[in-house]
Amino acid sequence: MSSAVDPAVAVDAMAEAVALGEAVRQVSPPNPWVGAVVISRDGRRRYGGATEAPGGRHAEIVALDHAGDDAAGGILVVTLEPCSHHGRTGPCADAIIESGITTVVMAIEDPDPLVAGAGRRRLEDAGLKVLIGVGADRVEASLAAYLHHRRTGRPLVILKLAGTLDGRTAAPDGSSRWITGAEARADVHELRARSDAIIVGAGTVRADDPALTARTTPPAARQPLRVVLGHAPPEAQVHPCWERSGDLGEVLDELGGAGVLQVLVEGGATVAHDFVAADLVDRYVLYLAPAIMGGDDGSPLLRGIGAPTMEQVRRGRFISVTQLGEDLRLEVAA
Repeated sequence: MSSAVDPAVAVDAMAEAVALGEAVRQVSPPNPWVGAVVISRDGRRRYGGATEAPGGRHAEIVALDHAGDDAAGGILVVTLEPCSHHGRTGPCADAIIESGITTVVMAIEDPDPLVAGAGRRRLEDAGLKVLIGVGADRVEASLAAYLHHRRTGRPLVILKLAGTLDGRTAAPDGSSRWITGAEARADVHELRARSDAIIVGAGTVRADDPALTARTTPPAARQPLRVVLGHAPPEAQVHPCWERSGDLGEVLDELGGAGVLQVLVEGGATVAHDFVAADLVDRYVLYLAPAIMGGDDGSPLLRGIGAPTMEQVRRGRFISVTQLGEDLRLEVAA
């Protein structure tokens, strides 16, 4: 295959690399969950790799180690631009050059200031052919939280809501279990497992005493940091947790500085409203049950002052609509 890249092969290998990266989503943060595939010179063999836990090998090195001498003259397909600086590991770009790889196919450049085109230039200066853009949309979606963090310094904020068709989250007597079915609740735990922190208000802690853990099958590789806006009772299940108050933007700045890439805001209705009102929500995930409360005395999804006119209504873009059992999961980009 040498340096010539069959477009169909590149697309297929990139899809494989994305899947390898997604498989370590809970393992690699705060590093990006990168996947890489080495294609041998004759195109007959592939060797995959994904980024290990912090301090471990990056995806490119894992794939190259698997390939061994078969990397010489071959092609490396990787979801994100290889690094060219010394951190907890050595520069991936140098290892790629030393391996004898002749062509690197990468989906997107890394916006991290320590990389940001430097890895690509290092490879090109060494005479390697570099192709960029294959599978870019897919990788942007997969690495959305990492890319948002590197571009803004803050974590990607997902607001999770669950309600009836008429937008109610609890009955007038305060009861809310269970609005959605088992499949939707299981999906929430997967969403928790993919998040680095969960934020709730102290009122929710006092009312429901949630553990805010990710209970998945198989068990989650790590548990998210639990953040309470206000003070949690000493006996609350949410401990140990961060207790914070004040400006929500400053809370996000602190979390971003601590390496939190994705935050899941779980409530309650006042906290949800405050994040929306401050324009701090990047994604909405709404679990909608085929149920109707039938009045205006139940608890709403958001509690607070809304848009005064239709012109001021916040509008987003549907990313996906998925049926989970009898419920719907709606994901919206803000």
